[in-house]
Amino acid sequence: MHILNYINGTMQAALSGAILDNFEPATGQVYGQIADSDNADVALAFEAAKAAKESWANTPAEEKFKWLNALADAIDADRENFAIAESRDQGKPLWLARNEMIRAAQNFRFFATAAMQFASESHATENKAINYTLRQPIGVVGCISPWNLPLYLFSWKIAPALAAGNTVIAKPSEFTAATAHLLGEACIKIGFPAGVLNIVNGLGPKVGQAMVEHKGIKAISFTGGTATGKHIASIAAPMFKKLSLELGGKNPNIIFEDADIEKALKTTVNTSFLNQGEICLCGSRLMVHESIYEIVKNRIVHEANNLKVGNPKEENTRVGAIVSQQHYDKVLAYIELSKEEGGTILAGGTPVFPEGFESGWFIAPTVIEGLSATCRTNTEEIFGPVITLIPFKDEEEALAIANATEYGLAATLWTENLTRAHRMAANLEFGIVWINCWLLRDLRTPFGGAKSSGVGREGGWEAMRFFTEPKNVCIALS
Repeated sequence: MHILNYINGTMQAALSGAILDNFEPATGQVYGQIADSDNADVALAFEAAKAAKESWANTPAEEKFKWLNALADAIDADRENFAIAESRDQGKPLWLARNEMIRAAQNFRFFATAAMQFASESHATENKAINYTLRQPIGVVGCISPWNLPLYLFSWKIAPALAAGNTVIAKPSEFTAATAHLLGEACIKIGFPAGVLNIVNGLGPKVGQAMVEHKGIKAISFTGGTATGKHIASIAAPMFKKLSLELGGKNPNIIFEDADIEKALKTTVNTSFLNQGEICLCGSRLMVHESIYEIVKNRIVHEANNLKVGNPKEENTRVGAIVSQQHYDKVLAYIELSKEEGGTILAGGTPVFPEGFESGWFIAPTVIEGLSATCRTNTEEIFGPVITLIPFKDEEEALAIANATEYGLAATLWTENLTRAHRMAANLEFGIVWINCWLLRDLRTPFGGAKSSGVGREGGWEAMRFFTEPKNVCIALS
């Protein structure tokens, strides 16, 4: 596959003609090329977006609704090809990619409806005046998405930006640009208005940097690593750009002694190892009450040892390939660090070389115990199929351990004690708390993290508000 830029309604190579190799994680081999764009391509995309800005902002909400639904229909109509491309490009199991394509289409449908329902507010002031607040498009906005859930999170950003009336310059990760390319092709097929959505491929330090630095791009929505988020903020903040930063996580999965252990264990396998642990919401720190610690430990180790790692196309594969050589090396380095910090590997901890995929980037689901709550392995984001086990004696200690990290994205809590559940939820320093469930999403709710896990919220009206500027108009009545 040769992945091109989608600018002003057409597929284009990078202006420089440069390309990047695109690797298949399951084989470790090059299987295509990606446009290696730079600031010139971003400038070209900006001119297209700028030219389309006024027309799209003034497009009736019902028409925006129809266009966004048309994109959802295009994904649904070609879901299998999208899923195959996603699985091959990212390394995830094909069955999981199919599920994510459903969610990508849902993102467009959800915000298509939001375009129809987003409304102004008005406030009467004691018969003296009426204030009304307009929510107007920002103009040209930038959306930068990560490599772990490529089309899922790409659509999660661009759909509300478009629904709110903005034109968009979007950058998918250079590691996983295949489905964004297919979305661009779908735009051409359905005749999506030229210049409204532009997709520029390439490296973060070139394309992402150019987007953040561009004076005409008034808002940046970014999902990715915390270090990159800090870098973006250092450039964008002095320029007074609007920023939404969804960053890293080091999420606790807390199991109390009164939990429904069977349900908790079944879900915990997913919270730990789904998508190779490459989900910002994965529970990488499994905290277990000391009275049931041995029971949970033995079950989790058993489950981890029995998860099939290998060919992403096989239906019974549960753990696919790590997205890149660079990330594969990083995860293995953290496993070695855990040993240096005194941890004991209970399961996994090694590369896996499946038959026929010996050159791929596979790591066995890894379970580690014996580490302090404040060591690097327990406080830094690994973002792979690696979890640590930590016993705790009471609620106070559980809170202290859970909050002992710079991150604050999501926490999962297992208990049948209603009072404890509410008390813990109020005191956990995380933007999302799931009680007796995980990744149960309602697209209307605010999504995002506290502390170093980000700035701002996505989802529902939060996303629509981010992608608009409020303007208050006051009319005197006397």
